[in-house]
Amino acid sequence: MDQQLQNCRLLRLPQVLELIPVGKSTWWAGVKTGRFPKPLRLGDRCTAWRATDIAALVRNLPRRDQPNVGEPE
Repeated sequence: MDQQLQNCRLLRLPQVLELIPVGKSTWWAGVKTGRFPKPLRLGDRCTAWRATDIAALVRNLPRRDQPNVGEPE
């Protein structure tokens, strides 16, 4: 039951930006292009993201201690 509740958790933009170190405008541009997950609209001025979508994004981000493929070290 606890795992199911964790899977349903929603994050607001400030919480997302604590996990993904980008600015608001960069985040929204990434949402628009599909780089970042689409939000859920909870109301006219209320937007949130599924915690599972953000966790998957964090897992797939390149790590700082590993060089990106094709980039010089």
